[in-house]
Amino acid sequence: MIDTVMQSEQALADQRVDTIETPALMLDLAKVDRNIARLRGRLDVLGVTFRPHVKTAKSIDVARRLFPSGEGPITVSTLAEAEYFAAGGFTDICYAVGLSPDKIGRTRDLVARGIDLSVLIDSVDQAEALGEAARDGAPMPKVLIEIDCDGHRGGLPPDDPALRLVADSLRDGGVTLAGVLTHAGESYGARGGVGLPEAAEAERAAAVAAAEALRAAGHAAPVVSVGSTPTAHFARNLDGVTEVRAGVFMFFDLVMQGIGVCALDDIALSVVATVIGHRPEKGWILIDAGWMALSRDRGTQKHPVDQGYGLVCDIDGMPFGDLIVEDASQEHGILKLRAGSTAALPDLPLGSRVRILPNHACATGAQHETYNVIEHGGHAISATWSRMRGW
Repeated sequence: MIDTVMQSEQALADQRVDTIETPALMLDLAKVDRNIARLRGRLDVLGVTFRPHVKTAKSIDVARRLFPSGEGPITVSTLAEAEYFAAGGFTDICYAVGLSPDKIGRTRDLVARGIDLSVLIDSVDQAEALGEAARDGAPMPKVLIEIDCDGHRGGLPPDDPALRLVADSLRDGGVTLAGVLTHAGESYGARGGVGLPEAAEAERAAAVAAAEALRAAGHAAPVVSVGSTPTAHFARNLDGVTEVRAGVFMFFDLVMQGIGVCALDDIALSVVATVIGHRPEKGWILIDAGWMALSRDRGTQKHPVDQGYGLVCDIDGMPFGDLIVEDASQEHGILKLRAGSTAALPDLPLGSRVRILPNHACATGAQHETYNVIEHGGHAISATWSRMRGW
């Protein structure tokens, strides 16, 4: 056993950015910690609880950079995440996706294990399904009503009469209403930071108005939950809000950089790839990372600067400038200068290593089983952290 452990430690010690099998997912831990400290500091000044979303990282190891004690509070987007983080010691969890009746049993199992779980609904039908389940007297999760603050996705507008009907149905069914939750999804349409303070205020105002309407109707609404990575960084006033959620802030990505929330140097996630060929007549350099390694996400396609399938950096993470992954098939990436660029194609011989910054950290991370962690820059890999998958 001792020999096996020593061999494993030696194998990790031998892993480097310039020798690891590619494609490989890299995580710069110094940037992760810096990004966490930046947002936590802002929210501390604004006087609200931080309930980070762990759907981007999907990793206990990353979550413990947020909460060394491992208890939370956290937000998840799947019940598999809730179960995984609960098994890792997290006890305060919000499942922030609309609840379907078939998932009620799994939520109750978590509550029975001692997890302080909140679920999300926006209809009387969902409230009635929870009330029906509660008839047996066993523990139930708490409930947040989803509020639509910008027409982006689900939820009820704060002045919708259905808001009170949902709350009434929960009370009739003996299910605890914890409060309201909203997400300013339209903030992702901002560019260069323009409009983000206004989006944050609209998000705050909608959630607070909904909570006040419920209280006026005789319902408790102690939780007023808001958040997206863009609005969390640009909110100026969070009066009436009790907690803020954000997720991709830990890693950031090219979408967030285009929106104006972060700089390129804040992006903690990258994919290492190897040059496998050249097509000089087309201005192409071929790499061994296609959409299976980078994802198909083209979130910057409508931005002023289209980053293709990712921005190309040298092995140290410094961007080449206008070199992007212009196209991708399953296991091939095509590097090319951005349209209109006057830059020269860099000299990248066969076998050269590059690092690709992702459009969408959540989507790129989902293509990989593990993070290869760099702690102090350079090329040494200090740890490998697993990621969970599933629903």
